[in-house]
Amino acid sequence: MKIIRLILLSLSILLYSCKTNDDCCTPNPQESKQLIIKFKFDPTQKRLNNLGELALIPAGNAAQSPNFARMSANYIEFAPSANTLLGEGEIIFEGSETTIGGEKAIDFKNAKFAGNKEVFLSIPLNQLTPGTYNWVRISLAYQEGDIDVRSATGMDFTGTLASFVGYNTYIESLNFNGSTSDPLEINENKLQGFWAFDVLGTTTQGQAPEGATTVPNPIFNSSPIPQGSCVVTGQFENEFTITGEENEDITITLSFSVNNSFEWTEVNVDGKYEPSAGEQVVDMGLRGLIPYISN
Repeated sequence: MKIIRLILLSLSILLYSCKTNDDCCTPNPQESKQLIIKFKFDPTQKRLNNLGELALIPAGNAAQSPNFARMSANYIEFAPSANTLLGEGEIIFEGSETTIGGEKAIDFKNAKFAGNKEVFLSIPLNQLTPGTYNWVRISLAYQEGDIDVRSATGMDFTGTLASFVGYNTYIESLNFNGSTSDPLEINENKLQGFWAFDVLGTTTQGQAPEGATTVPNPIFNSSPIPQGSCVVTGQFENEFTITGEENEDITITLSFSVNNSFEWTEVNVDGKYEPSAGEQVVDMGLRGLIPYISN
């Protein structure tokens, strides 16, 4: 009988403990539900200009669609309407910044990255303000992927392009393809449009013209973005609503148009990027954003 009483007493204590200790009981379902942000790179998506209009490749230029391996962003915001000014919406992510290089800049060393169809961000849904949102703004910072290049001897190679499209970035060093060998040492701020290119172990770098990077913003007239930033804006097909009572995760995929997003001036009119011929990079900006709720 004493053994039975001890067992019953132990069970009573355990049950009481579970009722009073959140760590023992079933977790609050609201705390476990997440807003998940994924990236997608689409070479078939519409190619837009800064105003969100369809854009052709200008005469005298050529372009190709890079095969991006990863991207980084420094800011994400949900905006209720086309009249919501930048910074007045629901800011869900702000990346690391630094003044090591002088002026405030994106801290590339501590940046977050995601590849195609990979998760960039996951945050608890209960951190968001309930409301209805129609637009997404995302300040892109970095793009890395493969492009085709033609050598001075007429041979075609695939190289890795690293393009910095954020407003200003402090770069300590750059490792192509995530490699830890022979990093490119920079140790200074670089403005929007800085790029580096590696092919067969040979690295070159340069700077696209100021203001040349395309940053689509279909609501520019009612909600402009600062010159030199890379705050790409896209509209949900159906408005996105947060009630504050969500009982399952929500995944939003940010689909970026990489349709002929790497553009250069042609010297040899053959549609091939030939830096040895003096062909210059003029644009590395993404060509549109479509946000949608996905699985």
